[in-house]
Order: sequence, then C-alpha cells, then structure tokens
Amino acid sequence: MSFTDDSSSRFPIEGDRLGDAELVKGRAALVFFGAAHCWNTNREAERVITLYPKVRDRVSFIIVDVAHPSDAQRPLLKAHYRGYIPTLAIFATDGTVAYERSGETASERGDTRALAALLDNATRN
Repeated sequence: MSFTDDSSSRFPIEGDRLGDAELVKGRAALVFFGAAHCWNTNREAERVITLYPKVRDRVSFIIVDVAHPSDAQRPLLKAHYRGYIPTLAIFATDGTVAYERSGETASERGDTRALAALLDNATRN
C-alpha cells in the first residue's frame, strides 16, 4: 500500500487487493473508511500508511473508499461507518472492536503516536 498525495482528487491510498475485507481470527485489524476530496481523510491516510510497514506483520489493513466499496466491504461499511470521514475501526485479536471513531487520531500532520498506541493495544488482546 502507498499514500498517493494529499492534493489530488483521487482516493489517497493505492495498493493491491484494496477490495479485501476479511477479518482474520487471532489477528488485529484496522479498517479505514475515507473518501477522495477530503483533507481529513488524506491526513489520516498518511498516518495509516506510515504505520503500515511497521505493523503489517501483526495487523491486517482494510481500506474502504466509502464512495466505491467492494461487495466484500459492504458489511463492514454498514456495521461500522456512520457517515463521517475519516472513520477508523480497530479490531483486537479476539475480534472485538477496540476502537471506533470518526475524525483524525492526531491534530498534527504526521503524528502517528496515538494511532500506534491504539494498534499496539489491539494486538495485546
């Protein structure tokens, strides 16, 4: 996965298999809901992608473009998206929702500390 940029009109995350939506038992997961044309989505997407290489061996990443979800992502969209972007749903290793909230996880661009702590906590359950 990669972060495209924060100034284009495209969805800010690119990658292979972005249509996936599988929550794997025994593995934490981050579900990111966002949209193109949204500065908040872009800033949070940058944080997500910054952390991706550091935690991808223990956290699954599911990226949902709310304007173009895959069929597999629709149940997650219905269950966890409340109409505001960006939204994060983080699942602990036991499958419970460890965090679910709309908005950014930090007020400063590039600050990944809060998101990293949320992911660390989810992998400990």
